[in-house]
This record gives sequence, structure tokens and C-alpha cells, in this order.
Amino acid sequence: MSRADDSPWWRGAVIYQVYPRSFADGDGDGIGDIAGIRSRLDHLCTLGVDAIWFSPWYPSPMADAGYDVSDYRDIDPVFGTLAEVEALIAEAHERGIRTIVDVVPNHCSDAHPWFQAALAGGPGAPERDLFWFRPGRGPGGDQRPTDWIGEFGGETWTRTTNPDGTPGDWYLHLFAPQQPDFNWDHPRVRAEFEDILRFWFDRGADGIRIDSAGLLVKDGTLPEVRPDQPHPFHDLDGVHDVYRAWRRIADSYPGDRALIGEVWLPDRQRFANYLRPDELHAAFNFDFLGCAWDAAALRESIDGTLSAHAPVGAPATWVLSNHDVTRHVTRYGREDTTFSFAKKREGIFSDLELGTTRARAAALLSLALPGAAYVYQGEELGLPEVEDIPPELRTDPMWPRSGYVDPGRDGCRVPLPWSGDEPPFGFSPDGAASAPWLPQPAHWKDRTVRAQTGDPHSMLELYRAAIAIRRAEPALGDGELTWLPAPDGVLAFSRGGGFHCLVNLSGAPVPLPAGGEPLLASRPLDDDLLPPDTAVWLRVAEPAGTAPV
Repeated sequence: MSRADDSPWWRGAVIYQVYPRSFADGDGDGIGDIAGIRSRLDHLCTLGVDAIWFSPWYPSPMADAGYDVSDYRDIDPVFGTLAEVEALIAEAHERGIRTIVDVVPNHCSDAHPWFQAALAGGPGAPERDLFWFRPGRGPGGDQRPTDWIGEFGGETWTRTTNPDGTPGDWYLHLFAPQQPDFNWDHPRVRAEFEDILRFWFDRGADGIRIDSAGLLVKDGTLPEVRPDQPHPFHDLDGVHDVYRAWRRIADSYPGDRALIGEVWLPDRQRFANYLRPDELHAAFNFDFLGCAWDAAALRESIDGTLSAHAPVGAPATWVLSNHDVTRHVTRYGREDTTFSFAKKREGIFSDLELGTTRARAAALLSLALPGAAYVYQGEELGLPEVEDIPPELRTDPMWPRSGYVDPGRDGCRVPLPWSGDEPPFGFSPDGAASAPWLPQPAHWKDRTVRAQTGDPHSMLELYRAAIAIRRAEPALGDGELTWLPAPDGVLAFSRGGGFHCLVNLSGAPVPLPAGGEPLLASRPLDDDLLPPDTAVWLRVAEPAGTAPV
């Protein structure tokens, strides 16, 4: 990690997201697990990452791939045991790798003991106050309490049946019906999650990633969503009280424990409010993730991000893919290279060769920008979205809830290929009884870790080289950026110390700066020209006294 010795690790870290179900399968049941992760830690060590963020691994009925949690203090048996996780955290620390645990505070599983007690106890159960139970509208209460649309699309209220068999109240779920929302106005909910944070910090976790961080607090009057009124459950001011309390807990532990929010907000100022000095340490930059492969759009996103973070002194984060979005190799190969859930579709042509070329350049861009960078498992292998999963094998609830229009997120969650010429490509041990839980494309044989290791032209070796240079370069990671003059369609900036990054997003080659020494390029340079869709890191002699501003 390139940073001053006294700068907290999370300000400039390269953080690798592990989606446990799809990373590595240790016991041969076709599902990734803790044993598999432990067996592949050396891959992450060789890659050079500073920290690992683990997507949820808690006991869960898996209605939403583990984001429906029934117990926040244990591990689902499909993944292993709590003792194995404690060993994993220790083994990562031995390799100099920190760990970030995913906490899901907006909602739980309908199998959670609190919710089960709320159902079993009927209308008078005190546990109902921990959720959003409300009578319906209209005669007999047959109409939903509101017409709110869920985060997965579809309805947000489900009616219960009373213990005597009569129709009962409705409960709120911004996601799937199996994910009832907590009532964060209740002090017991707040105390519970504060204790959950302590539980994981006590076990050595270095950070907490907070799922759906802007949704926790709701307007208890349940107004409908109207364009001229504050949203009833997006980014209400009361959510900041929650994170101020969490920050006090994190700050009470040694070793720079970090809180990292999943905050989807178009308003950059509202986004920055989560990063005030007494709230979250960092938040995901979805503006950059969804941005088009276009120089002007990317520069505006970068400038907007840095300007929003500057007043609160928080580091920016740079994300290209994660477990919820179409992989960027596929996005960048399409005519429309932006991303939003509103238009997520399959069957749109993607030139994967072009997408891969651009993804290589995007890797160097994101790893050169100031702040922390996130790598989603498989992006270091150049994996594309898998878009031909048979409908009967899809598991994501977004698929049925969209009326079978949105393909869901399974395509970016296909198990990783490690070695070999045919599935399961080393994801499961030899002789495994079960196939991987999602099918791997046969052509991934050229994208395995083993096939790419030692190939200087591979995506894997590009990531390894880039992260190694980032660690060695004092100017990289956290710090400042200075834009440099450049032709139209080209991004050019300095990070100080003579380190320059150039990215050519135009349709024609452009000249490289005179006297620049290439440190790393996303693909071969054409003598003194930078080809289209190519990034290069350069060492350039700077005049005395020149420094970033």
C-alpha cells in the first residue's frame, strides 16, 4: 500500500471482494466455502491486495444469496464454521491482509428469531415493533399500506396470517418478501447492531461493509413517493445518528477499524454527508462504476468525486464491478457502456475483445486515482458477464420479481476458474460430487489463474504488476491529483514524483510525452504513440518545485 506510514490503511488500500459462494469450493459440494478461501489466500497475497471484503456468510435460507440473514453472529454450514472464519482472519493477517466483514442492517431473513416471534405472537407481539407491521388500507385491510416500489422492483408489503387463521397486518420489505425491514426507530434494533459490530471487531475484523447503508430509517407516517417531497425511505437524515454511534464503536478499537458504506445516491453532497469525520470512513463510488467509457464523462465523475470528498477529508473509492452489476468487460464492449439497474438486460451485443481492451485500461486508471481501489473477484482474470445461464438455473430474486425481464445478478457471480481445461476449472477439488452451483463457460479455460500466470500479456499479470507498482510508488494510493494538458478524448494526470497516467479514449493514437519512461501499459505501445483504448503509467522528469495541487 502506497501511503504515509501514519495514514490509516483504508485511505489507500487495494481491497478485493470475495463472494464466498463463488470463490473456491473446499469440500466438493459445488458451493464456495471458507475452506476454499483459506486454500487460495496465496493467490490474493501474490496479487498484492491489502484487504479482503467478504460478502455475507451468515446462516441464511438464501432467498437472496445470503443477504437475508437469520443470525449475524454465526456462519452458514454451507460455508463452514465460525472457528474456520476466525482461522481465516488470522491467516490473512499473517500475510499482511486485512479483513472486512459484510453487515446487512436494513433487513434480516424472515427466518430470523425476532421475525418468527413477531409472526407467532400475533398482533400484540412486542417483536412486531422491531419491524414495520401495519394494518392494510380499505375495507378489511385488503390493500397494501403504501404503494412503494421495492429496490428489486415489485411490491414492498406482504400480508401476514394471524395465529387464528384470519388475515393479519402487513409487513414492509424493501427487497424480497423474505427480507423484512428492521424498524431503526426502536432502541433494541440499534443496540443489537452495535453489539454485532463489537462481535466482529472482537474477532479481528478490520472493517465493516454496510449493505444498503442509506435505507435504514423510514418516515413513520408512510407517505407515498412524490417527486416534490422528501423520499420516505431513501437517505433520511436520521440515518446519520446510527453511523455516528457506530463510528464511536469503531474508534474504540485499536488498529484503524473502518466502516465502509454501500451508498447509492446521485446527489454528491448528500453522499458526502455519510463521510463526515464522525461517521463512515469510506463509501462506494457508484458514480464512477456506472460511468460511460468516455473521457469527458469520466473526468466529470472523477472531479465530482474528489470535490465531494475533499470538504469532509474522506478518501475516494474507485470501483469497476461488484456482485450486483454487469461485469465491466461486458459493459465496455457494448455501444452503451454505462450501467444502471433500470436498463439491465441481456441479449445486447458486446464485443468482448474491445471490452477486454478497455477493461485493461480501466484497471490502470482506477489503480492510479487517489484513494482506495476495489477489485471484484474475477476481474483480475478478465472474466465477462455470463449471459447464457439457463432460466431454470437462475437463483437471483431480481429475475422473477422483474417479470423475467431483468436477468438478475447471477451472471457476475459464476464460480471462478482456477486451473484445468474444463469445468469446474479447479473451483472444486478433483472428483467433486457436485457441479458448481452456476455453470461455467467452457471458453474460460483460457482465463484460469493457471493459464494466465506467467503470461505477460494476461489480465492477471497486468493486475499483479499494477498493484506491485502502486505499492512501490509513494505518490499512489491516497493523495492528490493534478490534471495535465491532453488532446480531446485523453485523460492525463500526475500523482507527483514524476508519476503520470494517460488514458486514450479517443479513436486515434496520440503522442506520448517527450522523455517519459513507460512503467506499465495496458497493451503494447506504438513506439511513441498511445493507441486508442489504452492506458500507460509513465515516469516523467518534472521541473524542480513542481508538485500536485
